[in-house]
Amino acid sequence: MTLRPSALADRLGRAAVLGRIVLAAGGGYAIAALATALLSLVLPLPRSEAVTAATLASFAIMIAVVVVVFAARSLGRALAAIAIATLLLGGALWLVAGPLTPVVPT
Repeated sequence: MTLRPSALADRLGRAAVLGRIVLAAGGGYAIAALATALLSLVLPLPRSEAVTAATLASFAIMIAVVVVVFAARSLGRALAAIAIATLLLGGALWLVAGPLTPVVPT
C-alpha cells in the first residue's frame, strides 16, 4: 500500500509535532529539575527559602523550555538547544555540588 504524497506529508508533520511534545515534556522536566537543584544550592537564602524559591522558578523554566522547543525551526535544533542547556546545567551542578558519592551504611 502506497501513500499519496499529501498523506505522507501529513504523517511526517504529525510525527514532528509528537516529537516536539515528547521533547518539551522530557527536556522541560530535566532542565527544570537540574535548575531547581542548582538554584537551591546557590541562592543566598536560608535552605528552606532557597528550595522554595528554586521550586517556584522551575515552573517558569519549564514553560520557557516548552516555548523554545515549539519556536525552534526544526526538531533537531530544538533537541540541540535542550541538550546544550542540560549539559551546561548538569556541569554547573556538578561544579557546585561535587561528584556524587555513594552512601555506604555503617
